[in-house]
Amino acid sequence: MTFAIITDSTADLDANWASQHDVTLLGLTITMEDKTYETVGPDRLTSDYLLKRMKEGAKPTTSQINVGTFEETFRRLAQEGKDILYLAFSSVLSGTYQSATIARDMVLEDYPQARIEIIDTLAAAGGEGYLSILASQERDRGTSLDATIAMIEDILPRLRTFFLVDDLYHLMRGGRLSKSSAIIGSLVNIKPLLWLDASGKLVPLAKLRGRKKGMKEMLARATEDLGHSTAIVAYANDEDSAMNLKAQLLENEAIDEVLILPLGPVISAHVGPDTLAIFTIGKSAR
Repeated sequence: MTFAIITDSTADLDANWASQHDVTLLGLTITMEDKTYETVGPDRLTSDYLLKRMKEGAKPTTSQINVGTFEETFRRLAQEGKDILYLAFSSVLSGTYQSATIARDMVLEDYPQARIEIIDTLAAAGGEGYLSILASQERDRGTSLDATIAMIEDILPRLRTFFLVDDLYHLMRGGRLSKSSAIIGSLVNIKPLLWLDASGKLVPLAKLRGRKKGMKEMLARATEDLGHSTAIVAYANDEDSAMNLKAQLLENEAIDEVLILPLGPVISAHVGPDTLAIFTIGKSAR
């Protein structure tokens, strides 16, 4: 029996790809200058517009997916008799996961026979997208829901997420980093490198002098102990650097494929313009 796959707009998956592969995207919202924007659907906020406004001084804020949205989606699929796998944005970075668990309990009261599995990915952006792509591939091969969950849970502690940001102001403003941690991002020409640790927390990892050195260090760390031949590169309004990273990754004999996933508006609102990211799967846990 096949199953439904749901993830968030924070997974930064292309909407056309999601539609073609029967993956449902639920959107967080963004408020900017007293206007609230959706991040899925035909009228969704684009990253290009958001980043342009941020460079002009806008300070967007993001809001989690609410319980009602999850309840409506879970209930519809339960009524159709479908098992559900929801791959959630990291619970450390958003309350979205908690909203989903509340909605699941509400739906199960009316449909106790329904199966609604929720995985806290402890991931974001291309990392969350990576897991969603792998889950979709397994389902398309006819893999069972149980086996797909086991595969995802095996990968979770081995998923590597690295962000090279232009500065840490936006992460501090959004509460994802403390003010003291963000000080290094204010130094001239210092490019902070961060990663998501095993608990899903965004942690400063290194401070590099200059973008070129930052990219080199990120590449080195992302390609240690590789356990999967696919890597993902993400970017915020710097596609040329992303393509540069892709070319360098493909020089590694352990990498056969590099996917480019532009950072969506929710993640862009927190990391800011000119951010680069690499996502890989290692052989051992973080």
